[in-house]
Amino acid sequence: MVKIAPSILDVNMDDLENEIKDVVVAGADYIHIDVMDGKFVPNETQGLKMLKVAKKATDITLDVHFMVENPKEYMQEFIENSDIITFHVEAADENTREEIIQLLRSKGKKIGMSIKPNTSIEVLIPYLNKIDMVLVMTVEPGFGLQKLIPETIEKIKELRKLKPELDIEVDGGINIETAKLVKEAGANILVAGTAVFKSENRKQAIEELRK
Repeated sequence: MVKIAPSILDVNMDDLENEIKDVVVAGADYIHIDVMDGKFVPNETQGLKMLKVAKKATDITLDVHFMVENPKEYMQEFIENSDIITFHVEAADENTREEIIQLLRSKGKKIGMSIKPNTSIEVLIPYLNKIDMVLVMTVEPGFGLQKLIPETIEKIKELRKLKPELDIEVDGGINIETAKLVKEAGANILVAGTAVFKSENRKQAIEELRK
């Protein structure tokens, strides 16, 4: 079944706990938390604060996405409260990727690796049997309100062929129209911010994205 992971990137921090509770009641499967350092991507977020609020607000899966230059340095702070931790292949060399995978596996966490729109999926192939999820960025990471880049659809298709049982998450420009495209390509976890949080009926929005 397709899972919906509302992103709390642009949610009002002053009312974050209630916003999270609201989308959980509306049917969210995961809460997606973006961690940005202002270096790997231009923007910066209060990722640890958001994670702790989310942990207090809900017991559903907390899905943390590192968009940082040195992901290994962030791990210890986030491991305790996270269920899935995803890091970018572009931000870690081969040795560091292996070290992160081993660390997260030893802590019982699900492991995700992410690629930017211009990164080939070839870099992921050595790790597909070591990780639980690939996050395909369907926009350039770091900003909301972007349109999905059509060329990223092919990456989803190729990954689904390579490993049929893999969780494939997509993030960027996901709405009712684009959700259909990425699901047909093989994605089974959809990150959506604006499409859920800005909807007049969040329950309906989540159901439509899932269908």
